[in-house]
Amino acid sequence: MTKVLIINPVVREEDVPRHVPYGIALLAAIAMEKGHLVQVYDANAWRLGEETLREVLRADDWAVIALGGITTAYGSIKSIVKVVRQECPKAVIVLGGGVLTSLPRDVMGWLPEVDVGCVGEGFVTFPEILAMVDSGRRDWAAIPGTISRQPGGGLALSAARPLIHDLDSLPYPAWDLFPLEEVYFKNSAMLYSPEGMLAKRRLDINASYGCSMICRYCYHLGIAGDMRYETGADGQTTVHFDEPSQYSRTIRYHSPDYIVRMAKHLRDKYDVDYILFLDENLMTMDQHSGRTWLKEICRLWHEYGLTPKPTLDAQGLMTGWEGIYWSGTSHATLCTKDILKTMRAAGCAHLVYGYESFAPHVLKTVGKGSTPATNERSFYWTLEAGIRPVPNVIIGFPNEDFQSIRDNMEAWHKLGITVKPHFATAYPGSEWFTTHRDSLIAQYGGNLEAYILDLGDASTISGVICQNFNAVELIGLRELMVQGNRRLIDAYEVEWQMMRTTPKWGSH
Repeated sequence: MTKVLIINPVVREEDVPRHVPYGIALLAAIAMEKGHLVQVYDANAWRLGEETLREVLRADDWAVIALGGITTAYGSIKSIVKVVRQECPKAVIVLGGGVLTSLPRDVMGWLPEVDVGCVGEGFVTFPEILAMVDSGRRDWAAIPGTISRQPGGGLALSAARPLIHDLDSLPYPAWDLFPLEEVYFKNSAMLYSPEGMLAKRRLDINASYGCSMICRYCYHLGIAGDMRYETGADGQTTVHFDEPSQYSRTIRYHSPDYIVRMAKHLRDKYDVDYILFLDENLMTMDQHSGRTWLKEICRLWHEYGLTPKPTLDAQGLMTGWEGIYWSGTSHATLCTKDILKTMRAAGCAHLVYGYESFAPHVLKTVGKGSTPATNERSFYWTLEAGIRPVPNVIIGFPNEDFQSIRDNMEAWHKLGITVKPHFATAYPGSEWFTTHRDSLIAQYGGNLEAYILDLGDASTISGVICQNFNAVELIGLRELMVQGNRRLIDAYEVEWQMMRTTPKWGSH
């Protein structure tokens, strides 16, 4: 039995910790099923600094210390592994998640403390690494889905790890290893709907992996069948993701029975009153199932007694409920009136829509297949069903121009909404990272790691992929859009035209 410490790095420091790291909790449960002794230090939940981390590392004789996360956790991971190597010089340091999978050779080069990385899905790879530690061997390259250091120097990228297809074979995440009462339940509330604002004991479920869309700004973390291994003339194998005209998708999802049984378990054990589905796109799975998946989830939600029953005060205002409200993601072209009504009847409170833009010429380049008309239609359909639509909009796309700025503002006015857009960000692993990589590196003085360290949740600007506006202009234009100040936008366009020639991408 291996003593394993799993560390959840700090992410989104500007906000409180709101979500138990689902992947880490799942890997912990898998490792415990195999008989290993697992503890978790949730640095993101506690945020107690380096000295506490050192105390945790000294607390036991850890054989393996594992950590991982999304790309925006890279800065925290970089700091953590340095401390880990100082305090635990003999421990095997394992890194996984999207942060490594998107740039395996680069990240291993930047983090010399890491012994072995899990590339892609780690459900099978991670326990095989632990089994090898138990055996006393260190032949990491023999394990598919790894990248590791060789005795003579250099990196070995092993064979690709196939995705598992029976997701229902996975155990439930090890929620007990995380500070639910102390941290996460206190941060249950979400500002997206009245029900979300009143949530007091929320947990999250990942019901599916991947998405069928080919959004060019998106990275699927190596869990959607979008990775390709290619060996060059020099004999070096590299990992490639979405590139123009080269797409592949593997659609995988839990059965409705598995999902609702998990929800019932959360209700019975933790008295959960709200569940957020973390899926990239619930409607993809519904369409792929022949429009049966969400309908069956909703039917079972009723059958298992999870449908929320509101408690009202003397004025008729909701103060709480029995059962579980829930929410997730939707897609403008894939939702239907019927399924939205069915979802609401089962307790769906809000749905996040990645509208991205209301400009036709911008949407044509994004890859979602949506139009301004389908965006607006889904918005009204969702409202009519009694579900709050949460619109996500992005500016700074490669062909963003003044017309697209105005198209967005006009749509917001028509729909009666106020939106603060995110900035188009080319995360490693996305198609736009591949096509704009040289430009992004140049913006950071030739230092790719500096770009990775600067990446956030796209609410602040980092590398710019827009052909018509620089970072300063995009920040200013976003502020004027939020204010609804068309006068200053019109005035700036005149100045902009004087400073530049014809827009590179503009078609208006």
